[in-house]
Amino acid sequence: MATKKTTKKAATKMAATKKAATKKTAPAKKATSPKAAKPAATKPAARGGQLSAIDAAAQVLQKAKSPMRTKQMITAMAAQGLWSSPAGKTPHATLYSAILREITTKGAQARFKKVERGQFEYNG
Repeated sequence: MATKKTTKKAATKMAATKKAATKKTAPAKKATSPKAAKPAATKPAARGGQLSAIDAAAQVLQKAKSPMRTKQMITAMAAQGLWSSPAGKTPHATLYSAILREITTKGAQARFKKVERGQFEYNG
């Protein structure tokens, strides 16, 4: 039968760990920063008149009166001057995700309706 030998370092470390576990510590205070609070209003007026990609997509689909793919929506939004990508590589994928997220969370009250795979129309 093998016996377990502990080195002097290991024994010291174990003793220190046991002492630390039995010490009572004061609860840590939460740090508050001025950046932690987000503004409540995210409407276009609050952001200097700029629309978000999803808001601009809703306007484009409302005017189009026919189903569109997200790449078509991005092109139309840029052509109409509603929104342009701030150097993103895949804005159409981001928009697709945002539209699906709105449909999932809002259900029948969502601004978008999925017609076919990859195609959306205005739900209004």
